[in-house]
Amino acid sequence: MGKRLSRTAIEQYERDGYHFPLRVLSVEEAGQYRDRLERVEGDLGGLRGLYRIKPHLLFTWLADLVRHPSVLDAVEDVIGPDILCWNTSFFTKEARNPGYVSWHQDATYWGLSEPHVVTAWVAFTPSTRQNGNMRVIPGSHRAQARHVDTFHPDNLLSRGQEIAVAVDEDDAADILLDAGEMSLHHVLIVHGSGANESDDRRIGFAIRYIPTSVRQTEGPRDSATLVRGRDVFGHFELEPRPAADLDPEMLALHAEISDRQAKILYRGTTRTSF
Repeated sequence: MGKRLSRTAIEQYERDGYHFPLRVLSVEEAGQYRDRLERVEGDLGGLRGLYRIKPHLLFTWLADLVRHPSVLDAVEDVIGPDILCWNTSFFTKEARNPGYVSWHQDATYWGLSEPHVVTAWVAFTPSTRQNGNMRVIPGSHRAQARHVDTFHPDNLLSRGQEIAVAVDEDDAADILLDAGEMSLHHVLIVHGSGANESDDRRIGFAIRYIPTSVRQTEGPRDSATLVRGRDVFGHFELEPRPAADLDPEMLALHAEISDRQAKILYRGTTRTSF
């Protein structure tokens, strides 16, 4: 028995590469997070460019969420007690929009030394079949597959990457979440999602967690946020917590960190920015 997950749930995650649902926020709290996000989008004209990467360094309410005990207790059950938040990003699908996520594995371009990485995907809105929920191929997290880049304009991934082997969609499992619930998925699980055919937005916040033993093997020195336990390895530059939303010092640091991250994620291409 773990802190948050039952023994059965931990075994299922290890066997299949994912687990859901886990309640981390009430429906009302999830609605409040959505309201905050949409106020920011209104003020800034969206969350494009630099704001797509590590927004938890810019907004105190997201800094709180990546440290939420209900999230971290579940993450600790699968990667251990010393935890870094390596990255965060929003996966938002607008209503009646063709945006999609191709079948892929997260680890492909991240440059991390080992696939001991978990994504906590927190639903700010319900995630349903109609609005383009995430789908996974159970058990596909045991090996890295070859990918190709498409940079397709409707693909929500950084490089439009997709797995270069056939995926039998009949094997896929649907990750269906209510607002305030989250799923956990392994960095190597093959997953994707279709377009939002509903009349409302689908908003998910993806938090990428790693144990402190993992290191970056590509590009410049990387950074991460220590959210639980101790870091005795020092592989990453530790990021500070924002004192206020859009603090000028954090904005400058965030721009530098985003540039470094782009060099890692876009290595081998002519593209250099989000």
